Amino acid sequence: MSILLKNGTIVTSTDEYVGDILIEDEKIAAIGKNLLLEADQVIDVSGKYVLPGGVDQHVHYSFDYKGARVQGFDTSNAAIVGGTTTVIEFVNQAPGKGIAETIFEYEENEVKDVAMVDYSFHGIVCEPSDELFKEIPSLVDKGLPTLKLFMAYKGLPFHSDDEAIFKALKAAKDVGVTVMIHAENADVIDILQQEYIAKGLTDPYYHALSRPTLVEVEATQRVIHLANLAGAPVYIVHVTAKEVMEVIRDAYIKGTPVYGETCTHYLMLDKEDLARPNFEGAKYVCSPALREEEDREALWNAVNKGWLNAVSSDHCGFNWEKQKTMGIDDFTNIPNGSPGVENRLGILWTYGVNTGKISRQRLVDLYATTPAKINGIAHRKGHIGVGFDADIVVYDPTPVSIISNETSLQGVDFNIYEGLKQEGKVDKVFLRGQLAVEDGKYVGRLGQGTFIPGKPYGLCYEGFEKKEELESVL
Repeated sequence: MSILLKNGTIVTSTDEYVGDILIEDEKIAAIGKNLLLEADQVIDVSGKYVLPGGVDQHVHYSFDYKGARVQGFDTSNAAIVGGTTTVIEFVNQAPGKGIAETIFEYEENEVKDVAMVDYSFHGIVCEPSDELFKEIPSLVDKGLPTLKLFMAYKGLPFHSDDEAIFKALKAAKDVGVTVMIHAENADVIDILQQEYIAKGLTDPYYHALSRPTLVEVEATQRVIHLANLAGAPVYIVHVTAKEVMEVIRDAYIKGTPVYGETCTHYLMLDKEDLARPNFEGAKYVCSPALREEEDREALWNAVNKGWLNAVSSDHCGFNWEKQKTMGIDDFTNIPNGSPGVENRLGILWTYGVNTGKISRQRLVDLYATTPAKINGIAHRKGHIGVGFDADIVVYDPTPVSIISNETSLQGVDFNIYEGLKQEGKVDKVFLRGQLAVEDGKYVGRLGQGTFIPGKPYGLCYEGFEKKEELESVL
């Protein structure tokens, strides 16, 4: 099956031009102007933008918080109607099992027959034993080149202390595994939470007050020091605030290979959303917590200038009525996380590109190209080029709509962007050459997604090499 897309405005992370794209089977076979080629189907996309399919490097389809489990891959059609064709899922190490064993059992049982987007995985360390650290080198042969550790969540299975992080960094650096860190000081958070609860201050707003910016700043500084001691690169996920971003930026300038992402909700929302009445604030409980309006502006500036190099959704599909309300009398029991995979591209386009905060090329870099590089899948994903997977989004810039959970495919009972305007829409999406979205509606099939093995030595190791060169000069 061959498809010829004609006259679209093709946008990559570096270019923008009007041209044609020939898709043959699953790959991009040719790109050019006025291509005189035969195809089984010719589609005129004049007046529309043609983007690479998005890569969302931070989603949760298997997360469990105190017994509440998120919506799974059977809702991943929400990702593709939002312009994301590849997601990278965080999988918690199962008790008594290794990282790879946990991931591939999960894929077999809950992913491969239902995924509607392509997917890769990050392993999450829950049992930081010597066996775990010995397993890290073998992950690269299984297409698993990333690992995540949580400095937050004291007392929960996925919390890691400094010893575990340091050992993971040392084991990972020799084989090109990228270590990702959720950076918050768990001990300080635990003390502050107990103090608020003891005073009867149990509303969702105190979730934010018990996780102030400084707990994220301190943990980020600490893990950068650990990475320097280990001689390893490190990636900080979901950066929320100006001060945290500046810690990462300044360390990188000094030669430390440290990188970070932010998320759409940190660009759009702030902690006052947690003060909404009638327990509505629980919908906005995520960790790290939402910050201040001035932090939002600083983060937009950071992603524009490259100080943070990706925008993810941190999609976490808890329901409000039956799951978030677990914490109605104690904010520490509110499941942390909110849905958002469906809205990432629309938010970046409307409130980034159309307000002049970022260019279209920068959008592509943040939502597709750099996430693919970070996670070792840039040989197939995140770019419109000959030989790449034909993951293509056709974006119509003209329609204007209102974001509403009524039309969402995320499978939960709320949307944190409810009522916001969206300019433009995802018109068509091709996943490896197969039409999966038509006129903004999902037309694909259950199980159309496939595992995309990642390669080691992703983007973070470019900085690592620079650091090694710097040290050799000094």
